[in-house]
Amino acid sequence: MSDPGPQTPLSRDTDRWLEPGKVNIQIIYLLYLVGFAIGVTVLVGIVLAYLNRDKAEPWARTHYTWAIRTFWIALLFAVISALLSVLLIGVLGFIATAVWIVVRCVIGLQKAAREEPITDPESWLV
Repeated sequence: MSDPGPQTPLSRDTDRWLEPGKVNIQIIYLLYLVGFAIGVTVLVGIVLAYLNRDKAEPWARTHYTWAIRTFWIALLFAVISALLSVLLIGVLGFIATAVWIVVRCVIGLQKAAREEPITDPESWLV
């Protein structure tokens, strides 16, 4: 019985999605889209975006800013739509907000797959 000495722990490839970069960004966008069915995933996505924004490369930082702004602007639109739902026009606001979120996530996923930055991450538009 020989003692092999201190061993280094095996690296886990499954934790790669937590590190800032392409995979993490794609996970965040997917969490936003899954949020239409399971609302809490959006909160996980926003937390991941805030945690990784400052540690990311410049091209990835634009995606984190884009994702964070998508969350907050969508929340604002949802609150306005909820208030306007008394007048029944808020329903259209909810639909427009959902379409806006999907379009921003699809744009983000496409650019992240090519590792391209978002051209104007602080834009309110798509």
